Amino acid sequence: MSRGSWQVALSIMLRHLHRPERPPMVSVVGMGQPLRGDDAVGPAVACRLQDMLQTSASVLILDTGPVPENFTGSVRDFGPDLVILVDAAQMGEIPGQIHLLDHRACAGFGASTHTLPPSVLADYLAHEVGCEVALLGIQPQQMSVGSPLSEAVRQSVDRVASGIAETLVFHGMAQLRTA
Repeated sequence: MSRGSWQVALSIMLRHLHRPERPPMVSVVGMGQPLRGDDAVGPAVACRLQDMLQTSASVLILDTGPVPENFTGSVRDFGPDLVILVDAAQMGEIPGQIHLLDHRACAGFGASTHTLPPSVLADYLAHEVGCEVALLGIQPQQMSVGSPLSEAVRQSVDRVASGIAETLVFHGMAQLRTA
């Protein structure tokens, strides 16, 4: 499998966060409204990752649905070095396109139905937890109420979950579940 540029960027981020005494602590936060088509991409990625990876002291995976702000205490208590917010993001790209974005550059991106914009949540976590925050944005195709994930975004869920899992395993932070 060829690694996407977002996956290479994630690997570089993890390499810079690595400390001799322990691997980086990472929290993956899947956010979005499961009842609104492609806005369900964050929860879908989180669910898929939970199925793929064994429980790890270095990785916290959360499906926060449309209220990620309700989970900030869990993230703070975990104390990650990096938080990856996975969400639908209007980036003017083709549906399913994936980008790993610095949270400081995300103020203009949006597609979400959350009460709190991802950029505000990211700023809060960076300040409150003292961690790096990145937004893994996936370009939605449609976000109609009651619609399923579009085919392009469903394929991106698989690529993102596999890519995050592969990267975390490579950096010694997680192990894949065995059958």
